[in-house]
Amino acid sequence: MQIYDVFKSMAFKMDPEKAHDLSMWGFSKFPLIFSGLFKQQQLGPQYSLEVAGLNWSFPVGLAAGLDKNAQAIDFFSKLYFGAIEVGTITPRPQAGNDKPRLFRYVNESSLRNRMGFNNLGMEEAYHNLKKCEKNSKIIGVNLGKNKTTTETKAADDYKVLYDKLAPLADYLVVNVSSPNTPGLRDLQSADKLKEIFLNLKESRKTCPKPLFLKISPDMAMEDIPSTVEVVKEFDLSGIIATNTTIMKERGDGGISGKLLYEKSFMMRNKILEILAESPQVELIGVGGISQFDDLVDFWKRGGKVCQIYTSFIYQGPQILVDFKNGIDNLMQKHGVQNLKDLLSVIKN
Repeated sequence: MQIYDVFKSMAFKMDPEKAHDLSMWGFSKFPLIFSGLFKQQQLGPQYSLEVAGLNWSFPVGLAAGLDKNAQAIDFFSKLYFGAIEVGTITPRPQAGNDKPRLFRYVNESSLRNRMGFNNLGMEEAYHNLKKCEKNSKIIGVNLGKNKTTTETKAADDYKVLYDKLAPLADYLVVNVSSPNTPGLRDLQSADKLKEIFLNLKESRKTCPKPLFLKISPDMAMEDIPSTVEVVKEFDLSGIIATNTTIMKERGDGGISGKLLYEKSFMMRNKILEILAESPQVELIGVGGISQFDDLVDFWKRGGKVCQIYTSFIYQGPQILVDFKNGIDNLMQKHGVQNLKDLLSVIKN
């Protein structure tokens, strides 16, 4: 039995949120001990890819939601992850929704959460980002408005967050796609997005950093082209697709993991079709990705890098080893020496 299997067997006997909190505490207090258990060394340059001008050391990153307060970067940056995205972070601390608010669907390798952007606020995140050990990894910061901030003031929340955290981030993400903050998804309309990005215009000139938009898998397909146009109009680096999905028959909140995959897959494919003529706009794929074949399929359709969260909970750091082994086997099969050349072969 692998080390993570022992860890998981104990954690899955606990309430999901309690297990998460204890894990994050351990990872933040003893990063060297925990990372040492999994023995993932720094990877060679053959696994790296450039995304929005940033060098991802590996094509799989950690999605937002696991390290909400940027407290465990010292641990996650010692694994194979090519990038670590922290948050979602709001200007002011907020407790989130009432408990219980995190649920496992073990037989379907999925989760449902209705957390509600619970986090300690941007000041705590700033402190943690300032003192963290990045180990040359890319750090993304996911930004969200406070629950009590009205729709008319939402753009101000994103500006405050950008001004505070951009100097410490490698890239930032405007998150308007969580189903757990009332009214947040209403900000996905083209007009509302334009308000947010107009409000960020001067801040981005002062501290230019790659900026992404994270979208919902429940967005209407016919609305995607206008969203992409906003991304291009405001010179964003790209889109992150997707956040969690609503499945009302399961209860309140957003579903992640394998139950999300098909809907997220369709959304990513639609976006990749639209972006085929706009190679300067990146798509970071997230949502139900749980095996190497999922990543290969994403590559074949024009994608480059992905993020994982729920599959990491269910499979542990071994999933990153499985991705690496898959890459190694494909490189050998196609007679190439690096990931960039491998993607060229796969896409053609």
